[in-house]
Amino acid sequence: MDSAQPDARVDVAWIAAHLDDPAVRLVEIDVSAAAYKAGHIPGAVLWNAYTDLRHADYRPLSTAELQELLRKSGVAPDTTVVFYGYGAHLGYWLLKSHGHERVRLMDGSREQWTAAGQHWSTESPAPARSQYKLAPQDEFFASQQRVQEMIGRPNQVILDTRSRAEFDGKCFWPSGAMLETGRAGHIPGAVHVPIELLRTDSGTFRSAGEMRQVLQDHGIGPETEIVTYCTIGNRAAQAWFALKYLLGYPDVGVYCGSWTEWGTAAGTPVET
Repeated sequence: MDSAQPDARVDVAWIAAHLDDPAVRLVEIDVSAAAYKAGHIPGAVLWNAYTDLRHADYRPLSTAELQELLRKSGVAPDTTVVFYGYGAHLGYWLLKSHGHERVRLMDGSREQWTAAGQHWSTESPAPARSQYKLAPQDEFFASQQRVQEMIGRPNQVILDTRSRAEFDGKCFWPSGAMLETGRAGHIPGAVHVPIELLRTDSGTFRSAGEMRQVLQDHGIGPETEIVTYCTIGNRAAQAWFALKYLLGYPDVGVYCGSWTEWGTAAGTPVET
């Protein structure tokens, strides 16, 4: 039985109707500022997946640092935060995993906005600073130690959502590049389900039946404890969103450190 949350996703029409709503904050997440600077949804702020959500060594932000980012972005506890762009699902997971209830996302390409006849803005807003105290929800997180403990255990799945080349150790980054100080490969025993198997060519999720069949074909059922990972957390968050919010799987977490942590840490086991 599906337990999808109908208010988790919004479309262009919903966003357009709330552009002037002071209780709504739009956030575009991308890996660079280029697209945002060229044009973005009016009123949206930019979060860079690397420089805003990770440290220079790719470690994820701490709770205190994410809290500061929210304050600078003008997000208060009662703000409805709407994510769009490359890392929309990562933003959704980050806020849900820290106890923020009012979170939505526009699934699929950012180009939906102009395809629907809407116009970009090149003005960067300067939101008034807010006050916020985050409360992390431990069930959403999986640490490096927790993932290591899951290796080889029955009814516990480490779900690798990266490409075949990344999984096989032919590259470290999804671009095909290696990292000089990192090791390529995958976590031992990880089940490989590339995120493309859960998404259509247009970038939206497949039907619940299609996604459920993909997971069953890989031996993953709703009774399984699942932790997803990728390179920096974006594809892992997409899989988490599909399993938890669209399919109703009850026990799904994200290893936010993902391969940038595992593949650069000393002593972690790696398979190719």
